[in-house]
Amino acid sequence: MITLQNVHKRFGQNHVLRGVDARVDNGEVVCIIGPSGSGKSTILRCINGLESYEEGSIHIDEKMVDRQSTHLRQIRQEVAMVFQRFNLFPHRTALENVMEGPIYVKGLPRTQARDAATHYLEKVGLADKMSSFPQQLSGGQQQRVAIARALAMEPQAILFDEPTSALDPELVGEVLAVMADMARAGMTMIVVTHEMAFAKEVADRVLFFDQGVIVEEGKATDILNAPQHPRTQDFLRRVLHPF
Repeated sequence: MITLQNVHKRFGQNHVLRGVDARVDNGEVVCIIGPSGSGKSTILRCINGLESYEEGSIHIDEKMVDRQSTHLRQIRQEVAMVFQRFNLFPHRTALENVMEGPIYVKGLPRTQARDAATHYLEKVGLADKMSSFPQQLSGGQQQRVAIARALAMEPQAILFDEPTSALDPELVGEVLAVMADMARAGMTMIVVTHEMAFAKEVADRVLFFDQGVIVEEGKATDILNAPQHPRTQDFLRRVLHPF
């Protein structure tokens, strides 16, 4: 479904992506791991068209992703994104936040958008929080609203950019549980994460990024249990055994 070929991205003199090749099939869950500054979030933003890239190509269902492309609006409907910081409208309730996309992007009638938003908020366990504003919700609840908002667009795939990194530790589990349910339901997902236990349990494949390239990739259990590349081994040793 998503194909990247020799993708390069620079921010001035900083060569962030250095020839990334990857493929994600329908229904596949791919977790991207790696140190900060390795290009993990940038590759997601390029896939979604939020960032341009200088070389190579990105295709989603054979449509090329390009900031100037006439397909970009359609691509963003097909591939939703969940960010670290929720990005909810503070002056709108949880229900209204989830209704926004279906109404203003997909053009659904308000009653139909309300029904869809209600369904997806129930799906993420927030049936009792529909009238709450973001400041009345915990971080985990806000992130679940953001996931419901992505689901309400009925995308073919969802990109997650470290969705638990801004949460207190005790709230991480509730978000990961929702994501695991989505994976079991067959949603195509690319997840940038530091949650190795989640990646081991849910991911079909893991990509290890370092300095703008994919250093190692393979089945989640293979990469996380028995990495072959010395850089992957060093990273996982530091992450899994920090003391």
